[in-house]
Amino acid sequence: MTPKRTVALEGDITEQRVDAIVNAANTSLLGGGGVDGAIHRSAGPELLAECRTLGGCPTGEARITAGYGLPARWVVHTVGPVWSGGGRGEDGLLAACYRNSLSLAVKSGARTIAFPAISTGVYRFPLERATAIAVSEVRRFLAEDTSIEQVTFVCHGPQAYDVYTTTLRQDADAQT
Repeated sequence: MTPKRTVALEGDITEQRVDAIVNAANTSLLGGGGVDGAIHRSAGPELLAECRTLGGCPTGEARITAGYGLPARWVVHTVGPVWSGGGRGEDGLLAACYRNSLSLAVKSGARTIAFPAISTGVYRFPLERATAIAVSEVRRFLAEDTSIEQVTFVCHGPQAYDVYTTTLRQDADAQT
């Protein structure tokens, strides 16, 4: 994974000027708290109206909508797993969120994409473990697909930013 193709920054995902942002959604896709609520508020009521036509989204899968009032052209909605101690397939479901989001973004023509730290808020997935899964899945995807020019991990707060930058640096060192 080349450093240019993956970056971490501390910021607000709703302000990212990328082709697609990823929404850490709930299964209804009808809005909620955290990242999901912020994206719905910033995009405007048209996003909710389109989400109502999608019929929800199972954990680990992804759906795509227009970005409406956001700088991003698309919103990829994915439903991360609720952490239950690690014995209910949480790692695999979280990995699927990243793979399915990237695949859907590529099929829609996205060249740049921004991810939040999926499942690490109210779904309680341990941050370090989730970050390792995110970086690993993105690395695997980018090794096979050259159409994505840049993946940005948008971190909410300095703790998440530190974990992502450390993990990305360690991963880059392991690749050399």
